[in-house]
Amino acid sequence: MSAEAVEAAIDGLKFGEGGLMPAMVQDAESGNVLMLAWMDAEAVRRTLSTGRVTYWSRSRGEYWRKGDTSGHRQYVQSVAADCDGDTLLVRVVQIGAACHTGSRTCFDDRGLPAVTGSPDAD
Repeated sequence: MSAEAVEAAIDGLKFGEGGLMPAMVQDAESGNVLMLAWMDAEAVRRTLSTGRVTYWSRSRGEYWRKGDTSGHRQYVQSVAADCDGDTLLVRVVQIGAACHTGSRTCFDDRGLPAVTGSPDAD
């Protein structure tokens, strides 16, 4: 992707408080949601132009590229903005765990009790 195309894509996005937007990360093969992280314009720029996902760490105040310390890398397959341009869906090939706890996804075994709805109930 050309630098001009990357910049045009970033210009079309709407970053929220602190210049950040949420990025939902999905396994491109299984469709499982792996994690949620945050990106600013530079993180999006790096993600779109390198083939590896870069995030902004709110707690550490720095960029981090998934897998540089853990070895659990994410390779970009596609990036899409939602209809409002304020959230990204990043589809990846995930090598190893996506969650810092060592789980494949950040949502494993973390279900909350909820009443199950049915379209037939209305």
